[in-house]
Amino acid sequence: MEHSAINVLFAGDNFARLMQGLWTSVWIAAVSLIIGLILGTIFGILRTLPNKVVRFILRLYLEFFRIVPTIVLLYLAYYILPRSLHINWPASWMAVIAFSLWVAAEFSDIVRGAIESVPVTQKESGLALGLSQVQLFRYVLLPQAAKLELPATINLATRVIKTTSLLMTISIIDVIAVGQQIMEANNQRYPNAVFWIYGLIFILYFAIDYPLSAWAKRLSAKQK
Repeated sequence: MEHSAINVLFAGDNFARLMQGLWTSVWIAAVSLIIGLILGTIFGILRTLPNKVVRFILRLYLEFFRIVPTIVLLYLAYYILPRSLHINWPASWMAVIAFSLWVAAEFSDIVRGAIESVPVTQKESGLALGLSQVQLFRYVLLPQAAKLELPATINLATRVIKTTSLLMTISIIDVIAVGQQIMEANNQRYPNAVFWIYGLIFILYFAIDYPLSAWAKRLSAKQK
């Protein structure tokens, strides 16, 4: 029976559908990371400036996204945001919005910590040379901070990729949803198909996340 069940993966267009579902997960994660990293960099820089009001607001923003479960963020983006703003965007773009804001919140704290880890003497030297605040961030603080924040950024990327497994909860046909559909269609004839389907999904996620995780660990070890 188990030998027959594995054939479910390759029957018809099942494997192609799984790969298409994986692609949906990957592009949503990639676009969310790009947008989130850009916003997070801006928010992170603002959190290092003296303005207490801005720092307080951005701190609240960070805490909100840390406290609220990601699945609730997806529900808010999918059910509440379209009604509030009178927009009718595809579920995939609402997921991108939710993930991007989450990534921006988390990455802003990474950027803030990295900038504050740059030795004060570097900042003082830049100011002594007559650099403006913009030039100081561009030529002194951000290049050094980028090296410090890279391991945490990679770890954040792996978390986003893993969290895309929640996409099916807002009706997005990702790799998990496709696997569920294939399993339900073959459950009576091949009860063991669930083992092979979810086994393949596990391997796909592992193949993407493990190299990134190992890379982050190597970078962290070098910085110690």
